[in-house]
Amino acid sequence: MTDTTGHRTAAVRPEVVHHRDGTSEVRAARWRMTVAADGLTALLHASDGGHPVELQLAGVLDRTDAVDETLDAGPAEWHTEDGRPALILPRRSTVWQEAITRVLCTDEGPELSWEVRGRGALRDVLPLAVRAAFGGRGGGLRPSGHAWQTLFSPNPGAPARLLCGAGESAVIGVVGDARPGRGHWFFTPAPLCLALTQDRFPDTTDPARARGTLSWWTVSTGAPVGDLTFTQMHYVPSDGGFHLRLDHEGHTEVDGWYRTPAVLVSPGHADPYEGLRAHRHWLDRRGWAAAARGTERPAWWSEPMFCGWGAQMARARETGLPAPEMSTRAEYDTHLGKLRRHGLDPGTVVVDDKWQLRYGSWEPDERRWPDLRSWIDEQHGHGRRVLLWWRAWSAEGVPDELCVRTPDGGPVTLDPGHPDARAWLAENVRRVLAPDGLGADGLKVDFTADSPTGESLTGHGGRWGIALLHQYLDTLYRSAKSARSDALIITHTPHPGFADVTDMVRLNDMLRLDDPDPYAPVVPQMRLRAAVAAAACPGTLIDTDDWCAPDLEQWRAYTRVKDQLGVPALYVSSHLDRTGEPLEELDYAALRELWSRWRARLRDMEKGGGRWHPADRCGVNGPG
Repeated sequence: MTDTTGHRTAAVRPEVVHHRDGTSEVRAARWRMTVAADGLTALLHASDGGHPVELQLAGVLDRTDAVDETLDAGPAEWHTEDGRPALILPRRSTVWQEAITRVLCTDEGPELSWEVRGRGALRDVLPLAVRAAFGGRGGGLRPSGHAWQTLFSPNPGAPARLLCGAGESAVIGVVGDARPGRGHWFFTPAPLCLALTQDRFPDTTDPARARGTLSWWTVSTGAPVGDLTFTQMHYVPSDGGFHLRLDHEGHTEVDGWYRTPAVLVSPGHADPYEGLRAHRHWLDRRGWAAAARGTERPAWWSEPMFCGWGAQMARARETGLPAPEMSTRAEYDTHLGKLRRHGLDPGTVVVDDKWQLRYGSWEPDERRWPDLRSWIDEQHGHGRRVLLWWRAWSAEGVPDELCVRTPDGGPVTLDPGHPDARAWLAENVRRVLAPDGLGADGLKVDFTADSPTGESLTGHGGRWGIALLHQYLDTLYRSAKSARSDALIITHTPHPGFADVTDMVRLNDMLRLDDPDPYAPVVPQMRLRAAVAAAACPGTLIDTDDWCAPDLEQWRAYTRVKDQLGVPALYVSSHLDRTGEPLEELDYAALRELWSRWRARLRDMEKGGGRWHPADRCGVNGPG
């Protein structure tokens, strides 16, 4: 038989066999695992062979006031949970009154979680590691062991490679920017799922075609989104080893029993995208993947978009003024006029940074956008919809008492954990979208990677990290839909738990794709991002983005394939901002052909009574 991810599965569930030497062996269709007699480690084998992965089972839950060391462990206890073998490993901790490792043997692989009892604030959780204080040799941090050669992360970073070596680090979460070591902000958050294999592939290998003699493993984290109270999940490599690190930053308070998110180690995937689809299936089966809230998808959501940011940047290059100063009514009228003269009529216009007077209070800047409401009405008269760019988290213009704050009281971000801050956010969203307000048609949410981070910061409500970002977007999304039911909300959050707070996933900026090293050019990298979004959030629309291409040649190459990935987006009107290269008539002709082809496809879909599903009809289940 096969499961919903296409894997072959056995008709029987995993079973456990106990040996005289004290070891226990779990046998499943796709994997087998031998647990050591002391219960501290387990050797996990894939059914297709290769070296086993040595799992450290004890785990580490560090508090802000003390590190968690394990004095001893065991004995391991086996029982049955939901008809499957399950292991309970008690351990003696230096900081927790009780500590337990739980291992549920699923068809996909062992699912591990860690429980502690006591009081304190979590700083870091280190799944698949132990900090040994047994006495004798081998004390200190012990990671899990592996023989993996290649790593795939669903979160594009810098440098922009399609695949990396398994000895390199990876980060997935809700924090990042353009500073060194923090360039993992394109998807915030991406699916919390890494793929690894013992086969070696070059950096430029298409992950959809990275199929070797051995299968791919996934190492993934899951829980209800409200329980993901960490800012980042780190893959921490070491010499022949690895573990994970979840950054709680002191904002997860333990008082009594606490159980960590689960970590699933799953072998047997043909390629990384199959692994991501299996990850989504795991979350869905456990009730941790969100479903889209709306069943109706207005046709205008799929119309070709013009976003003015690239044109603003190009004008900033010409004038020497900051790009946000180029967000004006006159400038946008000029850009749309240029497109109209070349036979291009976007169905949606995105007014970008900075139409607001203040990022956090969201009233229009009347100096640059006089009577923004009348301009939006004009666009509606031309048959266009208008989205407004929305900078998430900004504290500019927000009362200090509604913000996450520093120890000395300085505002950092709006605090969605504060009920009055949620009301502030909701009312501003309503004012921007409602018919008696600005009357805009939706929001393009950016800078979700500005999520607050820091152990010394203070906020309200107990949520932090990924959970806090979801709370922010949930407030925004609910308010938007209340103001107008067909409002379109675009984010760059392709985590399966965020499918209920986004209508369209944006592939984000084409930055860091012009690194001097011969890594991934634009098209392969954007195919990767589209495939990640389609695997993690099937059926969610994809905004292909357009900023900022390294040069005209790569912009042209990407323009040719955008309709294979999602909704075509255009960011420039006359020339590229990075290089200053002007668009030629052949480029406008290519855009007209792209938009015409796209709209014809949409019409065919509507006539057939279907809906647009990029994962099904654009070839991004595996980039082609």
